Parts: sequence; C-alpha cells; structure tokens
Amino acid sequence: MAESGEDKLIAVARHLAKTLGRTDTMTDEFLQILTSFDGRFSRDKLSDKISDDDPRSLDLSIKSLDRRISTFLSSDRPIWSDSADSTAFLDAVDDLIRTIRDWDPMAGEKAVAVCLAHAEDLLQRAMLRLEDEFRTLIEQSSCADSASIDPRRRNLSFDSDDEEDDRYGEEDRIPVAHPVSDYDIVIDALPSGAISDLHEMAKRMVAAGFGKECSHVYSSYRRDFLEESLSRLGLQKRSIEEVQKMAWSDLEDDIERWTASANVSLRILFPSERRLCDRIFAGLPPSVSDHCFMEVCRGAAIQLLNFADAVAIGTRAPERLFRVLDLYETMRDLMPEFESVFSDPYCSVLRTEAGTIWKRLGETIRGIFMELENLIRRDPAKAAVPGGGLHPITRYVMNYLRAAVGSTQTLEQVLEESNPASTRNDSRSASMPSTSLSVQLDWIMELLESNLEAKAKMYRDPALSAVFLMNNNRYIVQKVRDSELGQLLGDDWIRKHLAKVRQHHTNYQRGAWAKVLAVLKLDGPPNLKVLREKVKLFNLYFEEIYRVQSTWVVADEQLRTELRIYAVDTLLSAYRNFLGRFQTLPETAKNPERYIRYSLEDVESKINGLFQGTSPSMGGRK
Repeated sequence: MAESGEDKLIAVARHLAKTLGRTDTMTDEFLQILTSFDGRFSRDKLSDKISDDDPRSLDLSIKSLDRRISTFLSSDRPIWSDSADSTAFLDAVDDLIRTIRDWDPMAGEKAVAVCLAHAEDLLQRAMLRLEDEFRTLIEQSSCADSASIDPRRRNLSFDSDDEEDDRYGEEDRIPVAHPVSDYDIVIDALPSGAISDLHEMAKRMVAAGFGKECSHVYSSYRRDFLEESLSRLGLQKRSIEEVQKMAWSDLEDDIERWTASANVSLRILFPSERRLCDRIFAGLPPSVSDHCFMEVCRGAAIQLLNFADAVAIGTRAPERLFRVLDLYETMRDLMPEFESVFSDPYCSVLRTEAGTIWKRLGETIRGIFMELENLIRRDPAKAAVPGGGLHPITRYVMNYLRAAVGSTQTLEQVLEESNPASTRNDSRSASMPSTSLSVQLDWIMELLESNLEAKAKMYRDPALSAVFLMNNNRYIVQKVRDSELGQLLGDDWIRKHLAKVRQHHTNYQRGAWAKVLAVLKLDGPPNLKVLREKVKLFNLYFEEIYRVQSTWVVADEQLRTELRIYAVDTLLSAYRNFLGRFQTLPETAKNPERYIRYSLEDVESKINGLFQGTSPSMGGRK
C-alpha cells in the first residue's frame, strides 16, 4: 500500500530528529519545535516513529543523501573550487558514513540489508569522487613541477604566499627558492590551506575504509616530487651494476653530487615530508601517516643507499680511498638523521640498511689499505731507477699517506672498528703512539722500506745502492716530519730513520772513492816510476768515477751538498799531499804539468758538478 503524504512527512521528520538530535535533550528540544510548528507532528506520534527503527526511514534517509551527494557527483566542476560546496559535500558524506554505521547492527534484516547495499554503493561512488578531488588538489598544490633545487647552493627552502592559500591560484603554486646558511629548515611544500583540505578529505576516506586509496594517491605525487628533487640536485638514477661500470673520473663527480644530495635529502627533504604526512593525516591511526611516509621516501632513500653500496662493493683500488672516505663520513654524520627520520616500524628496513652500508664502507676503506700493501709488495724489484734517484713507489706512497692522514679521525674510527691496537706493535717503543692508524702506517712504512732495500740490491755498485737508499729514505723522513705523519709515527720513528740515512751516507763514503784514495796513498820514499804510475791510475780512476757518478742523482739539495763537501774534503786532502810529494822530485819539479792532468781546482770543480744526472764532460789539462 502506498504511503500517505502524512506518513512520508512524519518519516522525514523522524529522520531529521534522529540525525540532528545528538543527545536525548537535543532530540526532545527538536521534537518540541516540530510539535509547536504543526499539529500533525504530535510528540507521541513522532516518538513512536523514532523508536520503531522502521527500515522505511532508512530508505528515506539514503534517498535523501543520494540526492545531496549525486548533485556533486554529476557536476563537472571541481567540488573544492568552492568552499561552500566542499563543506556541504563533506557533511553529506559524514551523514552517509554515520547512517551506515548506525544501521549496520541490523543488517541481518532483509529490508535493512537492501538499503545498506544502496548506501555502500553511494559511499563508494562518493569516495571515488573524493579520491579524484584529493588527487586534483594535491597535484595543483604540489610544488613538484616548479620547485627548484640548485646544487651549487648549500640548501634551499620553498615558500608559498600564505595570504592567498585559500584557492591556490597559479602564482601561489610556484615556490620561491631561498639560500639558507644551514640545514635546520623544513620545506612547506604545500600551502597551509591545501593541507587543511587534504586532511579533511583523508579523514573521510579513512573512515569510509578507503585509506589505501588515499595513501596511494598521496604517496605517488609526493614520491614524484622527491625523485624530481634528487634529479635537480644532479643525482641520476642508476642501478648498482651501472654505478660499478662507470669510469672512475665520472664516478668521482657523482660521489660529490651524492654527498650534497644525501645531506639535502636527510636534513631537509625527508624531514619536511615527515612533517607534511603528520599534518595531513593528523588524528588518524599512526600507521596511516607512517605507511604514507615510507611509501613517499622509500624510493629516494633506496636510490641514495644503493649508490653508496655500489661504491662500497666496487673495486678497492688505492686511488679510491679519498672519495670513499667522503661517502663514509657523510653516512656517519647522517646516521642520526636516518635514526630520527625513519624511526617508525615501517621504515626499520631503511634504518638497518643505512647502518649496514655505513659499516660496509668502513670495510672498503680497510680493504683499500690492504690493497695499498699489496701494491707495494707487488712492485717489482727490478724496477730500480737510473742514477739511484727517488723511486716512483716512494713518491706515490708518501704523498698518498700524507693526503690520507688529513682524515685521521675518520681513519682511526674505521681501523678501530676491526683492529684494536695492534698486532704489529711488539717492536715499537713505549713512547711511540700505538693507535690503530699509527700501527697501520708503521706497517706500510716497513713494507716500503723492504721493497726499497730489494731494489737497492739490483745496483751492482754498492755506492750507488747507498745513494739510492739515501735518496728514498731522506724523502720518506722529510714527508713524515712535514706532515701529521710525524705526530702519528712519533719522534722515535723519525730518529730511527734519520740514523738509517746517516748509515747509508757512511756506506757511500766507504765505497765511492776507495780506489782513488788507495792510489794516492804513499808508502816509502818517493820514486818517479811509482809516482808516475800512480798519476796515471789516479787520472784513470777519477775519470771513471766521475763519469759514473755524474749520472747519479741526489734529489735533496742538502744531501747533495753534504756528499760533495765530503768528497772534496777527503779527496782534495789526499790529492794535495800526493801532488806535493810528486813535485818534490827533481825530474818533475821544473815541469809538473807534463804529468798532472787535473789540478786541485779541476778536481773540486768536477766533484761540485756531481749528482745532477747530467752527461759528464771531463775537461782538465790536455
């Protein structure tokens, strides 16, 4: 039987009383108003209708809500283009959610179940439209397409004009990049008005069971923003395999860009995304915000971590040490940010992975030192340099170590992690430093010295062998004394190696001019025949030694001067005595130049031209 007009009117009044009457007092007041307004709305009649929970009132309510909501669903104009429309739409959605929740306990009744099915369908259509509105609003308000991050600047903030936030006009969606003096900033990537509207939308979607859809839309747009930000910082998206195939010169540039990107990401971008998530999903279960944040940042975080990991597991060539140190120090300094920004359970994998890669970079640094040791061991002994000069391996190792100790604190930390001081320290003086780094350096020095001693044996002339060891050991001591190496190795180490240089100096003195000095030695009374033979031998030996030692090299000017002074003092003294004896003979007194090819001045001049690696020119008297 069709309902009468009065029944319909009473059913609507009953629904209004139930909807608007949040408490018993409010319901009584509303019924009193209706009764005084129209006699047909008697209190008894309305009360009977309300207490019956008639499915017909549910049907009427849902039809009423359908009309209210469908008006917005059929419109091509964005609902959030007008604040009154958005408020009315959300109110209708609230009423629909509340109606479904109130009637759900009676869903076992067939009539109620039919009405609820209609309500659920209406709710789904409303949520689909709300999802579109959410997507449109976040897309229009996002600064993903217009934010500018300049890699030459230390960091940037993105500000919008809050005075015009209400309707998010085109001009308001363009953020302004400002240089800042430190990383203690956040980016307000969306206008505050947009954040408020997105928050209201998110509440309804989660309440309606559409939290996953809301999270997906939000995450996809914010994830694009982060990826674009990293790209504008100059960091390209590469797989671990692609990074490992890169030329080292290109990879060095990427590491520099990675360092800047990691700092901006962990200190500015990720915290700003955390703040934005918390504001949009405020009041909802923490899992909603945490999950969205993880989905937004996971890709960018993994991109950063994968790059560092690719370098860590790559080739451990010694020349890579300094850039790997940059990565290690950046990861170390950013670990507190990894812990704080990714503190929720959803991000625990990122925290763990960051710590693992940081430790792996430390292992790589230790591996690089091992490779340096192997490089020294493998350098062939036959590769002794002509003239006994400074060997390339000496120059390379010492300059390498001088540069490395510029990161003493980091290297101490890395080496202490796996090598507490130390297994090679038995022979060290108690007064010498015994940190892991100083022990490591001492060991490398021992390897270098052993390598140089093996190379010295390749020289047939013991004097040249001594010159070679003098050159290289003197260079080593100078590099140690003039850098932080001296503090790490200690004064005892320096004194010990200076003594080695003096010993090599003595070895040179003993062998370099021995043949000449032996010829100049006089035994017994002067004899013309003997002295003439000695003069010939002196000329022969002196020319031979001069010709050989002219090609020898002494790189250090002070050492070169010391060797010359010794040769001049020793040789000239013996030669002067010899010439004096020779010239006392009657046969030579009148014309000594007939027999003497080199004067004292000639000998001194020749000696002062030694150790420069030049081609000899004997000169002298003809």
